[in-house]
Amino acid sequence: MPGIRRQARMIALQTLYEYDTASHQPEEVLQRHAQERHLHPKVVEYAGELVHGVCNHVAEIDAHIQSAAREWPLQQMARIDKNILRLAIYEILFNNTVPAKAAINEAVELAKIFGSDTSSRFINGVLGTIFYRAQHQPTPKAESEVK
Repeated sequence: MPGIRRQARMIALQTLYEYDTASHQPEEVLQRHAQERHLHPKVVEYAGELVHGVCNHVAEIDAHIQSAAREWPLQQMARIDKNILRLAIYEILFNNTVPAKAAINEAVELAKIFGSDTSSRFINGVLGTIFYRAQHQPTPKAESEVK
């Protein structure tokens, strides 16, 4: 049986995918999954955190995806791949409770389970680019240093 965080990522991915494809409300989808699958409360809690985090930062997350995968416009990207990327980018850039490399590895595993034959390589490449950029961005100077 997968660990709590892995289960939560799977449920969050399925919730975000359904929201992306059918426009069903994420909270309702998440609750339906919780009831139908008799999920542990900690799984539901972390899945909810992921879903809400992605939804709250989706514009910024999508900008990162577009910047790192210029040859793949979001509207042409496989929806499952796009939502795996959204989850992982949220964990890497906004969540900070999971090491970035663990989030990338988990995203690659989700791509192997839910994506196409090439999804895992694509996901790994995009996330690698985003992680590298996040590590090598110059830190903004404080206002006192600029004056």
